[in-house]
Amino acid sequence: MASRIDQADELISAGDTASAEALLKEILSSADESETSTREHEQALIKLGAIYRDAGRAEDIANLIRDSRAFMVKFARSKTAKLLRTMIDYIKDIPGTLDRQVEVTRESIDWAKGEKRVFLRQSLETRLVGLYIDTAQYQPAIALIDTLLRELKKLDDKLQLVEVHLLESRVHHLLRSMAKSRAALTSAKTAANAVYCPPLLQASLDAQSGILHAEEKDYETAYSYFYEAMEGFAAQDDPRASSIIKYMLLSKVMLNSSGDDVKTLLSGKLAAKYAGRNLDAIRAIAEAHKARSLAQFEQALESYKEELGADPIIRAHFSSLYDTLLEQNLVKVIEPFSVVEISHIAASVGLSAQQVEGKLSQMVLDRVIHAVIDQGTGTLVIYEPPDQDKVYTAALDTIKHMSTVVDLLYEKAVREQRLPEEDQPNDSSTTKEQDSRPVEAAV
Repeated sequence: MASRIDQADELISAGDTASAEALLKEILSSADESETSTREHEQALIKLGAIYRDAGRAEDIANLIRDSRAFMVKFARSKTAKLLRTMIDYIKDIPGTLDRQVEVTRESIDWAKGEKRVFLRQSLETRLVGLYIDTAQYQPAIALIDTLLRELKKLDDKLQLVEVHLLESRVHHLLRSMAKSRAALTSAKTAANAVYCPPLLQASLDAQSGILHAEEKDYETAYSYFYEAMEGFAAQDDPRASSIIKYMLLSKVMLNSSGDDVKTLLSGKLAAKYAGRNLDAIRAIAEAHKARSLAQFEQALESYKEELGADPIIRAHFSSLYDTLLEQNLVKVIEPFSVVEISHIAASVGLSAQQVEGKLSQMVLDRVIHAVIDQGTGTLVIYEPPDQDKVYTAALDTIKHMSTVVDLLYEKAVREQRLPEEDQPNDSSTTKEQDSRPVEAAV
Protein backbone atom coordinates (compact mmCIF):
# COMPACT_ATOMS: atom_id res chain seq x y z
CA MET A 1 0.00 0.00 0.00
CA ALA A 2 1.36 3.39 -1.01
CA SER A 3 2.22 5.78 1.79
CA ARG A 4 0.44 9.10 2.17
CA ILE A 5 3.56 10.94 0.91
CA ASP A 6 3.50 8.82 -2.28
CA GLN A 7 -0.19 9.58 -2.70
CA ALA A 8 0.57 13.31 -2.36
CA ASP A 9 3.30 12.98 -5.01
CA GLU A 10 0.83 11.31 -7.40
CA LEU A 11 -1.70 14.08 -6.82
CA ILE A 12 0.95 16.76 -7.46
CA SER A 13 2.04 14.98 -10.67
CA ALA A 14 -1.60 14.86 -11.79
CA GLY A 15 -1.95 18.60 -11.17
CA ASP A 16 -4.43 18.20 -8.32
CA THR A 17 -2.53 20.45 -5.90
CA ALA A 18 -5.61 21.21 -3.82
CA SER A 19 -6.09 17.56 -2.86
CA ALA A 20 -2.33 17.18 -2.32
CA GLU A 21 -2.36 20.21 -0.04
CA ALA A 22 -5.23 18.79 2.01
CA LEU A 23 -3.48 15.44 2.38
CA LEU A 24 -0.17 17.04 3.42
CA LYS A 25 -1.95 19.21 6.00
CA GLU A 26 -3.55 16.07 7.39
CA ILE A 27 -0.11 14.49 7.78
CA LEU A 28 1.21 17.59 9.56
CA SER A 29 -1.75 17.65 11.97
CA SER A 30 -1.06 14.08 13.11
CA ALA A 31 -0.06 13.76 16.77
CA ASP A 32 1.86 10.50 16.25
CA GLU A 33 5.48 10.88 17.44
CA SER A 34 6.91 7.64 16.03
CA GLU A 35 10.02 7.70 13.88
CA THR A 36 8.01 6.96 10.71
CA SER A 37 5.56 9.76 11.49
CA THR A 38 8.37 12.20 12.19
CA ARG A 39 9.95 11.39 8.81
CA GLU A 40 6.55 11.89 7.14
CA HIS A 41 6.21 15.25 8.90
CA GLU A 42 9.54 16.38 7.49
CA GLN A 43 8.72 15.32 3.92
CA ALA A 44 5.21 16.77 4.10
CA LEU A 45 6.57 20.10 5.33
CA ILE A 46 8.99 20.40 2.39
CA LYS A 47 6.41 19.32 -0.21
CA LEU A 48 3.72 21.65 1.13
CA GLY A 49 6.23 24.53 1.12
CA ALA A 50 7.08 23.72 -2.51
CA ILE A 51 3.38 23.82 -3.44
CA TYR A 52 3.02 27.26 -1.83
CA ARG A 53 6.22 28.47 -3.55
CA ASP A 54 5.02 27.39 -7.00
CA ALA A 55 1.70 29.16 -6.35
CA GLY A 56 3.50 32.33 -5.11
CA ARG A 57 1.89 32.11 -1.66
CA ALA A 58 4.64 33.64 0.50
CA GLU A 59 2.29 34.39 3.42
CA ASP A 60 1.22 30.72 3.58
CA ILE A 61 4.87 29.62 3.73
CA ALA A 62 5.47 32.07 6.58
CA ASN A 63 2.46 30.68 8.47
CA LEU A 64 3.66 27.13 7.77
CA ILE A 65 7.03 27.93 9.36
CA ARG A 66 5.33 29.42 12.43
CA ASP A 67 2.98 26.44 12.84
CA SER A 68 5.77 23.89 12.33
CA ARG A 69 8.08 25.09 15.11
CA ALA A 70 6.26 22.99 17.71
CA PHE A 71 7.38 19.70 16.15
CA MET A 72 10.69 21.06 14.75
CA VAL A 73 12.11 20.82 18.27
CA LYS A 74 11.81 17.02 17.96
CA PHE A 75 14.27 16.99 15.03
CA ALA A 76 18.04 17.01 15.32
CA ARG A 77 19.50 20.51 15.44
CA SER A 78 21.18 20.17 12.04
CA LYS A 79 17.94 18.93 10.45
CA THR A 80 15.97 21.81 11.98
CA ALA A 81 18.46 24.31 10.56
CA LYS A 82 18.23 22.69 7.13
CA LEU A 83 14.41 22.74 7.17
CA LEU A 84 14.26 26.41 8.20
CA ARG A 85 16.76 27.44 5.51
CA THR A 86 14.82 25.47 2.89
CA MET A 87 11.52 27.10 3.82
CA ILE A 88 13.02 30.60 3.81
CA ASP A 89 14.58 29.82 0.42
CA TYR A 90 11.09 28.98 -0.85
CA ILE A 91 9.99 32.50 0.10
CA LYS A 92 13.14 33.88 -1.56
CA ASP A 93 12.17 32.18 -4.85
CA ILE A 94 8.97 34.26 -4.97
CA PRO A 95 9.65 37.73 -6.48
CA GLY A 96 9.01 40.84 -4.36
CA THR A 97 9.14 39.12 -0.97
CA LEU A 98 12.21 40.73 0.60
CA ASP A 99 10.23 42.31 3.44
CA ARG A 100 8.52 38.99 4.15
CA GLN A 101 11.90 37.23 4.25
CA VAL A 102 13.21 39.78 6.76
CA GLU A 103 10.12 39.31 8.95
CA VAL A 104 10.28 35.49 8.93
CA THR A 105 14.05 35.45 9.50
CA ARG A 106 13.72 37.77 12.52
CA GLU A 107 10.98 35.58 13.99
CA SER A 108 13.12 32.48 13.45
CA ILE A 109 16.08 34.17 15.17
CA ASP A 110 13.91 34.94 18.21
CA TRP A 111 12.73 31.32 18.27
CA ALA A 112 16.33 30.04 18.03
CA LYS A 113 17.31 32.30 20.95
CA GLY A 114 14.46 30.90 23.02
CA GLU A 115 15.52 27.33 22.22
CA LYS A 116 19.19 28.25 22.90
CA ARG A 117 20.29 27.07 19.46
CA VAL A 118 23.40 29.20 19.04
CA PHE A 119 24.64 27.94 15.67
CA LEU A 120 21.18 28.14 14.10
CA ARG A 121 20.80 31.70 15.40
CA GLN A 122 24.18 32.72 13.99
CA SER A 123 23.36 31.13 10.64
CA LEU A 124 20.02 32.97 10.48
CA GLU A 125 21.64 36.26 11.54
CA THR A 126 24.16 35.88 8.73
CA ARG A 127 21.26 35.43 6.32
CA LEU A 128 19.54 38.47 7.86
CA VAL A 129 22.63 40.61 7.15
CA GLY A 130 22.34 39.69 3.47
CA LEU A 131 18.66 40.63 3.51
CA TYR A 132 19.47 43.96 5.16
CA ILE A 133 21.96 44.67 2.36
CA ASP A 134 19.37 43.76 -0.29
CA THR A 135 16.85 46.13 1.31
CA ALA A 136 19.47 48.93 1.71
CA GLN A 137 19.34 48.83 5.54
CA TYR A 138 23.09 49.30 5.87
CA GLN A 139 23.38 50.55 9.46
CA PRO A 140 21.47 47.61 11.01
CA ALA A 141 23.59 45.32 8.82
CA ILE A 142 26.86 46.81 10.16
CA ALA A 143 25.65 46.56 13.77
CA LEU A 144 24.70 42.90 13.34
CA ILE A 145 28.00 42.16 11.55
CA ASP A 146 29.99 43.58 14.49
CA THR A 147 28.09 41.37 16.95
CA LEU A 148 28.52 38.28 14.77
CA LEU A 149 32.25 38.85 14.29
CA ARG A 150 32.85 39.06 18.04
CA GLU A 151 31.02 35.78 18.63
CA LEU A 152 32.51 33.91 15.67
CA LYS A 153 36.08 34.90 16.53
CA LYS A 154 35.61 33.42 20.02
CA LEU A 155 34.22 30.21 18.51
CA ASP A 156 36.86 30.25 15.74
CA ASP A 157 34.22 29.32 13.14
CA LYS A 158 36.34 30.03 10.04
CA LEU A 159 33.75 29.19 7.40
CA GLN A 160 31.08 31.49 8.80
CA LEU A 161 33.74 34.15 9.40
CA VAL A 162 34.40 34.07 5.65
CA GLU A 163 30.70 34.66 4.94
CA VAL A 164 30.35 37.49 7.46
CA HIS A 165 33.56 39.26 6.34
CA LEU A 166 32.36 38.98 2.74
CA LEU A 167 29.04 40.58 3.68
CA GLU A 168 30.99 43.27 5.57
CA SER A 169 33.00 43.99 2.42
CA ARG A 170 29.79 44.26 0.38
CA VAL A 171 28.07 46.69 2.74
CA HIS A 172 31.13 48.97 3.03
CA HIS A 173 31.47 48.95 -0.76
CA LEU A 174 27.85 50.05 -1.11
CA LEU A 175 28.55 52.81 1.43
CA ARG A 176 31.57 53.83 -0.74
CA SER A 177 34.05 53.10 2.06
CA MET A 178 36.61 51.35 -0.15
CA ALA A 179 39.39 51.04 2.45
CA LYS A 180 37.11 49.19 4.90
CA SER A 181 35.69 47.09 2.08
CA ARG A 182 39.16 45.96 0.97
CA ALA A 183 40.19 45.26 4.59
CA ALA A 184 37.09 43.09 5.14
CA LEU A 185 37.74 41.19 1.90
CA THR A 186 41.34 40.56 2.96
CA SER A 187 40.08 39.18 6.28
CA ALA A 188 37.64 36.93 4.42
CA LYS A 189 40.41 35.56 2.19
CA THR A 190 42.67 35.00 5.21
CA ALA A 191 39.95 32.97 6.95
CA ALA A 192 39.22 31.10 3.70
CA ASN A 193 42.85 29.96 3.46
CA ALA A 194 42.50 28.12 6.77
CA VAL A 195 39.41 26.08 5.85
CA TYR A 196 37.81 24.32 2.89
CA CYS A 197 35.80 26.93 1.00
CA PRO A 198 32.70 25.71 -0.90
CA PRO A 199 32.70 26.54 -4.65
CA LEU A 200 29.87 29.08 -4.44
CA LEU A 201 31.51 30.92 -1.54
CA GLN A 202 34.85 30.99 -3.40
CA ALA A 203 33.08 32.33 -6.48
CA SER A 204 31.50 35.06 -4.33
CA LEU A 205 34.96 36.02 -3.02
CA ASP A 206 36.29 36.23 -6.59
CA ALA A 207 33.30 38.33 -7.66
CA GLN A 208 33.82 40.79 -4.80
CA SER A 209 37.55 41.00 -5.62
CA GLY A 210 36.68 41.82 -9.22
CA ILE A 211 34.21 44.51 -8.14
CA LEU A 212 36.81 46.23 -5.92
CA HIS A 213 39.51 46.08 -8.61
CA ALA A 214 37.03 47.61 -11.07
CA GLU A 215 36.45 50.44 -8.59
CA GLU A 216 40.22 51.07 -8.70
CA LYS A 217 40.07 51.18 -12.54
CA ASP A 218 42.19 48.02 -12.73
CA TYR A 219 39.88 46.39 -15.24
CA GLU A 220 42.36 43.74 -16.41
CA THR A 221 42.67 42.24 -12.93
CA ALA A 222 38.92 42.70 -12.42
CA TYR A 223 38.24 40.74 -15.62
CA SER A 224 40.43 37.86 -14.37
CA TYR A 225 38.54 37.68 -11.07
CA PHE A 226 35.16 37.91 -12.84
CA TYR A 227 36.19 35.05 -15.13
CA GLU A 228 37.04 32.83 -12.13
CA ALA A 229 33.76 33.78 -10.45
CA MET A 230 31.76 33.10 -13.60
CA GLU A 231 33.26 29.60 -13.91
CA GLY A 232 32.47 28.89 -10.25
CA PHE A 233 28.85 30.03 -10.50
CA ALA A 234 28.29 28.33 -13.87
CA ALA A 235 29.63 25.00 -12.56
CA GLN A 236 26.96 25.10 -9.82
CA ASP A 237 24.22 26.40 -12.19
CA ASP A 238 23.89 29.51 -10.06
CA PRO A 239 21.90 32.35 -11.73
CA ARG A 240 24.49 34.88 -10.52
CA ALA A 241 26.68 33.74 -13.44
CA SER A 242 24.56 35.94 -15.72
CA SER A 243 25.46 39.09 -13.75
CA ILE A 244 29.14 38.13 -13.66
CA ILE A 245 29.25 37.71 -17.45
CA LYS A 246 27.75 41.20 -17.65
CA TYR A 247 30.59 42.52 -15.47
CA MET A 248 33.15 40.74 -17.66
CA LEU A 249 31.75 42.49 -20.72
CA LEU A 250 31.75 45.82 -18.89
CA SER A 251 35.44 45.32 -18.03
CA LYS A 252 36.23 44.77 -21.69
CA VAL A 253 34.31 47.90 -22.68
CA MET A 254 36.07 49.99 -20.00
CA LEU A 255 39.44 48.70 -21.25
CA ASN A 256 38.60 50.28 -24.65
CA SER A 257 38.85 46.81 -26.19
CA SER A 258 37.70 46.33 -29.74
CA GLY A 259 34.17 45.19 -30.39
CA ASP A 260 35.56 41.83 -31.52
CA ASP A 261 36.52 40.95 -27.91
CA VAL A 262 32.95 41.54 -26.78
CA LYS A 263 31.57 39.53 -29.71
CA THR A 264 33.92 36.65 -28.89
CA LEU A 265 32.71 36.59 -25.30
CA LEU A 266 29.06 36.76 -26.32
CA SER A 267 29.48 33.90 -28.80
CA GLY A 268 30.97 31.60 -26.14
CA LYS A 269 29.16 28.57 -24.77
CA LEU A 270 28.54 30.01 -21.30
CA ALA A 271 27.31 33.35 -22.64
CA ALA A 272 24.88 31.52 -24.93
CA LYS A 273 23.58 29.62 -21.89
CA TYR A 274 22.73 32.86 -20.07
CA ALA A 275 21.61 34.85 -23.12
CA GLY A 276 18.91 37.41 -22.48
CA ARG A 277 18.24 41.11 -22.05
CA ASN A 278 21.06 41.46 -19.51
CA LEU A 279 23.67 40.55 -22.11
CA ASP A 280 21.81 42.37 -24.89
CA ALA A 281 22.09 45.55 -22.80
CA ILE A 282 25.89 45.28 -22.55
CA ARG A 283 26.10 44.40 -26.25
CA ALA A 284 24.26 47.64 -27.05
CA ILE A 285 26.63 49.61 -24.80
CA ALA A 286 29.66 47.97 -26.46
CA GLU A 287 28.37 48.87 -29.92
CA ALA A 288 27.80 52.48 -28.85
CA HIS A 289 31.32 52.57 -27.38
CA LYS A 290 32.84 51.16 -30.58
CA ALA A 291 30.94 53.67 -32.72
CA ARG A 292 31.86 56.48 -30.30
CA SER A 293 28.20 57.51 -30.44
CA LEU A 294 26.82 59.32 -27.42
CA ALA A 295 23.31 59.25 -28.88
CA GLN A 296 23.51 55.48 -29.33
CA PHE A 297 24.77 55.15 -25.74
CA GLU A 298 21.85 57.17 -24.36
CA GLN A 299 19.43 55.17 -26.50
CA ALA A 300 20.83 51.93 -25.04
CA LEU A 301 20.37 53.32 -21.52
CA GLU A 302 16.75 54.16 -22.29
CA SER A 303 16.00 50.83 -23.96
CA TYR A 304 17.55 48.74 -21.18
CA LYS A 305 16.78 51.00 -18.22
CA GLU A 306 15.79 48.15 -15.91
CA GLU A 307 18.73 45.87 -16.78
CA LEU A 308 21.37 48.61 -16.50
CA GLY A 309 19.93 51.07 -14.00
CA ALA A 310 18.93 48.47 -11.39
CA ASP A 311 22.44 47.07 -11.05
CA PRO A 312 24.49 49.26 -8.65
CA ILE A 313 27.81 47.87 -9.95
CA ILE A 314 27.01 48.77 -13.57
CA ARG A 315 25.51 52.12 -12.55
CA ALA A 316 28.66 53.06 -10.59
CA HIS A 317 30.78 52.89 -13.75
CA PHE A 318 28.39 54.72 -16.05
CA SER A 319 29.66 58.17 -15.14
CA SER A 320 33.21 57.23 -16.16
CA LEU A 321 31.95 55.46 -19.27
CA TYR A 322 29.81 58.47 -20.21
CA ASP A 323 32.81 60.81 -19.90
CA THR A 324 34.90 58.44 -22.01
CA LEU A 325 32.24 58.26 -24.71
CA LEU A 326 31.74 62.03 -24.65
CA GLU A 327 35.49 62.58 -25.14
CA GLN A 328 35.59 60.05 -27.97
CA ASN A 329 32.52 61.61 -29.56
CA LEU A 330 34.03 65.11 -29.38
CA VAL A 331 37.33 63.89 -30.85
CA LYS A 332 35.38 62.20 -33.65
CA VAL A 333 33.58 65.48 -34.47
CA ILE A 334 36.67 67.73 -34.46
CA GLU A 335 38.99 65.29 -36.27
CA PRO A 336 38.41 66.71 -39.82
CA PHE A 337 38.84 70.37 -38.77
CA SER A 338 41.63 72.76 -37.94
CA VAL A 339 39.15 75.42 -36.78
CA VAL A 340 35.57 74.56 -35.81
CA GLU A 341 32.74 76.48 -34.16
CA ILE A 342 31.77 75.25 -30.70
CA SER A 343 28.08 75.65 -31.62
CA HIS A 344 28.60 73.16 -34.48
CA ILE A 345 30.24 70.64 -32.10
CA ALA A 346 27.36 71.08 -29.62
CA ALA A 347 24.77 70.49 -32.35
CA SER A 348 26.64 67.36 -33.50
CA VAL A 349 26.69 65.73 -30.06
CA GLY A 350 23.29 67.01 -28.95
CA LEU A 351 24.49 69.02 -25.94
CA SER A 352 24.44 72.70 -25.03
CA ALA A 353 27.35 74.92 -26.12
CA GLN A 354 28.19 75.64 -22.48
CA GLN A 355 28.49 71.94 -21.63
CA VAL A 356 30.64 71.27 -24.69
CA GLU A 357 32.91 74.27 -23.97
CA GLY A 358 33.46 73.09 -20.40
CA LYS A 359 34.32 69.56 -21.54
CA LEU A 360 36.64 70.85 -24.28
CA SER A 361 38.45 73.03 -21.72
CA GLN A 362 39.02 69.98 -19.54
CA MET A 363 40.30 67.96 -22.52
CA VAL A 364 42.73 70.76 -23.45
CA LEU A 365 44.07 70.94 -19.88
CA ASP A 366 44.39 67.13 -19.74
CA ARG A 367 46.19 67.25 -23.12
CA VAL A 368 43.69 64.88 -24.68
CA ILE A 369 43.59 67.33 -27.59
CA HIS A 370 46.08 70.03 -28.61
CA ALA A 371 43.90 73.07 -29.14
CA VAL A 372 42.94 76.53 -27.96
CA ILE A 373 39.43 77.87 -27.34
CA ASP A 374 38.97 81.29 -28.95
CA GLN A 375 36.36 83.01 -26.77
CA GLY A 376 36.07 85.96 -29.13
CA THR A 377 34.95 83.96 -32.14
CA GLY A 378 33.48 80.99 -30.25
CA THR A 379 35.71 78.53 -32.06
CA LEU A 380 38.14 75.75 -31.24
CA VAL A 381 41.53 76.06 -32.92
CA ILE A 382 43.15 72.61 -33.28
CA TYR A 383 46.91 72.12 -33.65
CA GLU A 384 48.92 69.14 -34.75
CA PRO A 385 50.34 67.14 -31.82
CA PRO A 386 53.87 68.47 -31.17
CA ASP A 387 56.75 66.18 -32.00
CA GLN A 388 58.49 64.98 -28.89
CA ASP A 389 62.15 66.06 -28.76
CA LYS A 390 63.99 62.82 -28.00
CA VAL A 391 67.31 64.66 -27.58
CA TYR A 392 65.84 66.69 -24.73
CA THR A 393 64.52 63.53 -22.99
CA ALA A 394 67.85 61.75 -23.46
CA ALA A 395 69.74 64.77 -22.06
CA LEU A 396 67.53 64.78 -18.95
CA ASP A 397 68.16 61.05 -18.45
CA THR A 398 71.93 61.60 -18.79
CA ILE A 399 71.91 64.43 -16.23
CA LYS A 400 69.91 62.25 -13.85
CA HIS A 401 72.38 59.37 -14.14
CA MET A 402 75.38 61.72 -13.74
CA SER A 403 73.83 63.19 -10.61
CA THR A 404 73.47 59.68 -9.18
CA VAL A 405 77.13 58.88 -10.01
CA VAL A 406 78.39 62.12 -8.40
CA ASP A 407 76.37 61.38 -5.23
CA LEU A 408 77.86 57.89 -5.01
CA LEU A 409 81.43 59.21 -5.52
CA TYR A 410 80.89 61.81 -2.82
CA GLU A 411 79.63 59.18 -0.36
CA LYS A 412 82.65 56.98 -1.16
CA ALA A 413 85.10 59.90 -0.64
CA VAL A 414 83.55 60.76 2.73
CA ARG A 415 83.71 57.11 3.80
CA GLU A 416 87.39 56.79 2.83
CA GLN A 417 88.25 60.05 4.64
CA ARG A 418 86.78 58.69 7.88
CA LEU A 419 88.76 55.43 7.79
CA PRO A 420 92.29 56.94 8.55
CA GLU A 421 90.81 58.89 11.48
CA GLU A 422 89.41 55.69 12.98
CA ASP A 423 92.76 53.88 12.52
CA GLN A 424 94.83 56.69 14.18
CA PRO A 425 95.70 55.82 17.91
CA ASN A 426 94.19 57.90 20.67
CA ASP A 427 96.74 60.54 21.95
CA SER A 428 95.61 60.39 25.57
CA SER A 429 95.99 56.63 25.79
CA THR A 430 99.50 56.84 24.24
CA THR A 431 100.55 59.47 26.82
CA LYS A 432 99.27 57.34 29.69
CA GLU A 433 101.26 54.35 28.41
CA GLN A 434 104.46 56.45 28.20
CA ASP A 435 103.93 57.85 31.73
CA SER A 436 103.46 54.38 33.20
CA ARG A 437 106.74 52.93 31.84
CA PRO A 438 109.13 54.70 34.34
CA VAL A 439 106.90 53.65 37.20
CA GLU A 440 106.98 50.05 36.04
CA ALA A 441 110.82 50.25 35.68
CA ALA A 442 111.22 51.72 39.18
CA VAL A 443 109.18 48.96 40.66
